[in-house]
Amino acid sequence: MARKHTVFPAEFPESWASDWGEDDFGIFMGFTYKDVRQLFRWIEPGIFLMGASENELERNSDEVQHEVTLTKGFWLADTAVTQALWKAVMGENPSRFKGENYPVENVTWNDTQTFISKLNRMKAELRLCLPTEAQWEYACRAETTTRYAFGNELTKEQANFNASGTVAVANYPANAWGLYDMHGNVWECCQDKYGDYSKHPVVDPLGVNLGFSYGLIDSDRVLRGGSWRSNAKSCRSGTRDYYDPVKREVLDNLGFRLARSHNFPPFRTAKYK
Repeated sequence: MARKHTVFPAEFPESWASDWGEDDFGIFMGFTYKDVRQLFRWIEPGIFLMGASENELERNSDEVQHEVTLTKGFWLADTAVTQALWKAVMGENPSRFKGENYPVENVTWNDTQTFISKLNRMKAELRLCLPTEAQWEYACRAETTTRYAFGNELTKEQANFNASGTVAVANYPANAWGLYDMHGNVWECCQDKYGDYSKHPVVDPLGVNLGFSYGLIDSDRVLRGGSWRSNAKSCRSGTRDYYDPVKREVLDNLGFRLARSHNFPPFRTAKYK
């Protein structure tokens, strides 16, 4: 039986969708560009505990657990951006580990913005962006409170970590909301600057103050999910990392996943309860 929804998207299907439907994971819409299809999952609004409790095994000090309310649902790609989609948009493939259905890597945060801008110019109603860090963790957890979406342990049958390179996307089981590879394969860029969490409940957070001009940005950006290079600890749902948005060193384990926003201002700060 399909997952029941309490908050539906305002429009379904939307004009950009090449296909749509509902399955055991919930509502989906597909976007197709030059014969390359990317599926998006509808993620309902909700409240969750972001970060890790103080007694979680291998917890890091920057994972202060706090309540987060996401007031709006959003669409999130079910996989990281593949090399096939990157090539269709950008005309080249920077990746070290080649494969049409492998995640694109060897890209910077600023590269992701160039890619997103190109797609949005081609089809403005897409309104693509990177997920916020809060959206990413909320979707990764999919209503779980354990170290991973699959429980408190992560096996080699569930994710690509401690490996010799990337593998094709969707090669491992999806989480309860139909999202693949939220643990391992490639670190995934988020919209936010890296900074300390609030100790108080927050609503629709977007990291620290993002008051700057759009363009080349030199503040570290949040990475999530771990990668093929990572140990299991670094693939936990609450693990955070960061990287310079323009630095080009050892990026063969860094990729990204697309999100859609109905009304996404480029930069904003968290509103406190």
